[in-house]
Amino acid sequence: MLAQEAARIIVNQGLRDYRAAKIKAAERLGLNSRGSLPRNSEIERAVSDHLQLFGRESHSDFLHSMRKIALSAMELLVVFTPRLVGPVLSGTADENSSVNLHVFADSAEHVAMQLANSGYSYRPYERRLKTRPGRSATSCTFAGFEFDHQMARIEATVFPVDGIRQAPISPIDGRPMRRADSKAVRSLLER
Repeated sequence: MLAQEAARIIVNQGLRDYRAAKIKAAERLGLNSRGSLPRNSEIERAVSDHLQLFGRESHSDFLHSMRKIALSAMELLVVFTPRLVGPVLSGTADENSSVNLHVFADSAEHVAMQLANSGYSYRPYERRLKTRPGRSATSCTFAGFEFDHQMARIEATVFPVDGIRQAPISPIDGRPMRRADSKAVRSLLER
């Protein structure tokens, strides 16, 4: 019940912070938010179920469109070996979702120059991600660039070139983030 309410909050209000959504859901249901809250993986399953139940064909069409935009953005940044991650890859994207890419470069400035040379204005950001699972988890800050591409917001987080070998830890399930190259995204589009 709490996971479903948190999923409704995430989808309907565009809240991306799962913890905040869980606390808000607990308050709405009159529960103590200090008690046992559902795991992030339960929330993600509930978001997926909610989108399938209430979105069906329109959600499938939306997801297809977002994946096409992701592929186009990946082609724009092809020299940085882009990988799709997050809700567009997992199928839990909604109207409030960005296309999240991991790109790999010797320097974040190289990515900024590529965007500028391609005529894109961008906004820099920093993202903190865990890079090792378990108790020895290390959080690192990575530069990134947000820009608009084909009516969608793209967030390209920049990793060192050798960062392609080890994905950061997913806040959803504590495992390495699932990443998809352009071939895998094309395969998703063909389904």
